[in-house]
Amino acid sequence: MKLFASLAAVGAVALSACTPLNAFNTLTPKDTSVRVGQDVPFGPHARHRLDVYSPRAGIKGAPVLVFFYGGSWSDGRRQDYVFAARALAARGFLTVMPDYRLYPEVRYPAFLDDGALAVRWAQDHAAEYGGDPRKILLAGHSAGAYNAVQLALDPSHFRAAGVDLSRIKGAAGIAGPYDFLPLDVDETKRTFGDFPDLAATQPVNHVRADAPPILLLHGDRDTVVGQYHTDNLAKALEAKGAPVARVIYPGVGHSAIILALSQPFRGNGRVLSDMTAYLMAAADR
Repeated sequence: MKLFASLAAVGAVALSACTPLNAFNTLTPKDTSVRVGQDVPFGPHARHRLDVYSPRAGIKGAPVLVFFYGGSWSDGRRQDYVFAARALAARGFLTVMPDYRLYPEVRYPAFLDDGALAVRWAQDHAAEYGGDPRKILLAGHSAGAYNAVQLALDPSHFRAAGVDLSRIKGAAGIAGPYDFLPLDVDETKRTFGDFPDLAATQPVNHVRADAPPILLLHGDRDTVVGQYHTDNLAKALEAKGAPVARVIYPGVGHSAIILALSQPFRGNGRVLSDMTAYLMAAADR
């Protein structure tokens, strides 16, 4: 129990401080999955690199899950979220974990364009790693949840990147910000404040009846991104008749909800099993 408490502290501090999660990844037990691609380029910039994780060697036809990590659009790297990639791959997804450009190098919408390029790579190359490019899913935590959900709802980024929209089967957002106007914190002011149409930056303003199925997960003790973001987006999607599911985990905060993907802390909530069930069903729709 003391070891688990120490690991939880390491993970929570790393996430809250936007520092590397190397210690957490090193110390925690690993899910059984295989990294089949490392440092693969998907675009022209230095941060256009991704890693690929497979349920097992030689798999064919696995649904493809592109996962975006968080970090307030100013921090993070794919190597810190190995625990999440391995967990999702072990549940049957060919999991693609891309980096993307961050502030101050870029502002909105460049990181979404990067995300769309990563999905285009998955569309073009997933089959080489055992994935089914006709079944692409998106997911992310915090700022990464924003990226995943905004890409799912606003098709302009995918169209510009040449992604076939019919291949996007669903998305899952973990503790994401989806309705944050007026801009009132430094992170969003610096990242979004220069964009001339602020309303267009909000996922809640892109709801549509033909959106892919979206799963929204949140903890009711999240003091970083309030639960109202998930509530507001879910209600807006429901009002449009779009397929959406919302799960709120009691007693779970902003860091704990993503750490729940790791082996030691799955008691924080059924995040992994809820995501797996929803996204697998979406992939088969």
